Amino acid sequence: MGPVESLVTDSDLDRERDSEYNISVTCSDEGVPSLSSSVTLTLQISDVNDNAPVFERSSYEAYIVENNTPGLSVFTVKARDADWNQNARVSYILEDSSVNGVPVSSYVSVSADSGVIHAVRSFDYEQIKDFQFCVKAQDGGSPPLSSNVTVKIMIQDQNDNAPQVLYPVQTGGSLVAEMVPRSADVGYLVTKVVAVDVDSGQNAWLSYKLQKATDRALFEVGLQNGEIRTIRQVTDKDAVKQRLTVVVEDNGQPSRSATVNVNVAVADSFPEVLSEFTDFTHDKEYNDNLTFYLVLALAVVSFLFITCLVVIISVKIYRWRQSRILYHSNLPVIPYYPPRYSDTLGTGTLQHVYNYEVCRTTDSRKSDCKFGTVGSQNILIMDPSSTGTMQRIQSEKSILDEPDSPIELFM
Repeated sequence: MGPVESLVTDSDLDRERDSEYNISVTCSDEGVPSLSSSVTLTLQISDVNDNAPVFERSSYEAYIVENNTPGLSVFTVKARDADWNQNARVSYILEDSSVNGVPVSSYVSVSADSGVIHAVRSFDYEQIKDFQFCVKAQDGGSPPLSSNVTVKIMIQDQNDNAPQVLYPVQTGGSLVAEMVPRSADVGYLVTKVVAVDVDSGQNAWLSYKLQKATDRALFEVGLQNGEIRTIRQVTDKDAVKQRLTVVVEDNGQPSRSATVNVNVAVADSFPEVLSEFTDFTHDKEYNDNLTFYLVLALAVVSFLFITCLVVIISVKIYRWRQSRILYHSNLPVIPYYPPRYSDTLGTGTLQHVYNYEVCRTTDSRKSDCKFGTVGSQNILIMDPSSTGTMQRIQSEKSILDEPDSPIELFM
């Protein structure tokens, strides 16, 4: 070896396989005896972005129950990158695609850092049962490397739909009835209730039960098929009009149900059926109208009664308050001088026509006022030489001492 030598690799170095090498170099001379010395070199391999992210699975499947809350976390995708530092930093991106013509981003979203997939909307199993999309994992190298994975979301059904009765058809205006001849034997097929449930699985399994019937001893309903059959011989004593109420119930938890009314006519001729059920319809409509008008009349009468009662009570309270105000007031007696009353401050005399008005307080309830003639015992005298004051002359007793005595005014 010369004074300067090079250390050369004989194969490719892979940091992901061996990130560090410890190399020992020994140098010896050719003397006798030979002398040597050694040195150890530590070789660290730097990283280049030569590895793309790799998902833990080649594809993913996830399940979500319908009627979910928007923003619900469905599941998580995970990818790893064998590179180091920035080259190994993975971010997740939802690839653009569409589901039934709608962008997939309106169904789900992907967290860029964690890979958590969230539901953007509430799913309905009856509208969409499953869909799939792609998620891309991309590293932070330059240039970046990436890989894709397919994710399939499957919607699970809930029992959110009640059974729908297809037959017999329930009409609002007309009445449909099934005819049963009076000669019908046991097990005679009257009709069949047909119903469907748009749910799936056990949520769509239907059972039929007879809830009400005019004569429960005459008909039965098949539990699984909804067939209505006679369970005894029809007799002449059986009523022509028979009304059955059938309940259709699914097997979900909690179960949902629907009811259907089946009208059955026990008769041999159509005119008999027509007359019976026409009367039945008219009677029902008449009873409904009568009930409505009776309720309306009762409401009007009740309203008028309450209104009158409130008015009467209000008037009573008002009068009582007015009387209490006058009773407790201490108002003075204010005389009123009519227009034809003479001026007492002058020197003239009173006219021959006199008008008087007396105001008393509410305490003088038993008092009255009498007008007498000239020459009586009590006289009101006007002194022409005075300054206008009036004096009351009493012969026996002051009127003020007797509040219950009448007031007598004489001129």
